[in-house]
Amino acid sequence: MPTDLMGASAPPDTANSNVRNVNAVAIALTAALVTLQLVGLTMLERSHAYVMHPSVPFEPAVCTESAEVPVSQIPYD
Repeated sequence: MPTDLMGASAPPDTANSNVRNVNAVAIALTAALVTLQLVGLTMLERSHAYVMHPSVPFEPAVCTESAEVPVSQIPYD
């Protein structure tokens, strides 16, 4: 008879499984966010690497024509 009373007062197993489901979802979301951050960081590093180190060396443009443009002088104090 006491075993029937203990069985009736025991909490259902669904509460533990709900907690496990929430933990699993939280872990999956965290992993997805970390993956997205790593992908974004990789893309950012590549874009900066491309800008900082161009494949063609920089050569200044050579101007063959001389265009005289009047420039006003700014007085300094």
